[in-house]
Amino acid sequence: MHVMKIRLAIMGSGSGTNCQSIFQAIDDGRLNAHVTTVLSDNPEAFILERAKRRGVPTSLLDCQGFKNKFPENVQEALAKQLRELGVDFICLAGFMRLVKSPLLEAFPKRILNIHPALLPAFPGVEAWKQALDAGVKQTGCTVHYVDAGMDTGEIIMQAFVPVLPGDTPEALHARIQIQEHILYPAAIQSATARL
Repeated sequence: MHVMKIRLAIMGSGSGTNCQSIFQAIDDGRLNAHVTTVLSDNPEAFILERAKRRGVPTSLLDCQGFKNKFPENVQEALAKQLRELGVDFICLAGFMRLVKSPLLEAFPKRILNIHPALLPAFPGVEAWKQALDAGVKQTGCTVHYVDAGMDTGEIIMQAFVPVLPGDTPEALHARIQIQEHILYPAAIQSATARL
């Protein structure tokens, strides 16, 4: 029996290492999916280059000069574009804007995010620094469904990373990223398996 591949759209603002791990998991047969498009709000983001090298179509999101806001009309147009492409799930991979109702309503329980902490602890930016500053003994990463809040959606999977004596933010973040690259494809496979 041939199982249909899930169609993914990946959105990111940066280097795209999680995007790369999704490509790798597809190639290795760990993730039964096809990446339809990669989108970024940052024309310089290396995630776009990773997609181009793979022959995946890319789009630039014009956020109309807003530094942090994701304008609703842009989200409405994006929702329409992704529906036309037949996208099943949206994977946020280092996308630094909050997704709001137009996309959430178009893709209910179909938008996933990876966050570099054990949510609900340390939502928001530079979570690995927050964890170090708080003096916790362990942190990690979380894949969750996206809702209207900041990193508040239902948790799908987590991976733990110990905080080592003398850790620097960079060293801790690097170890968290190793776990992210394993966790995200596994969580996507788990979340999409219910289709």
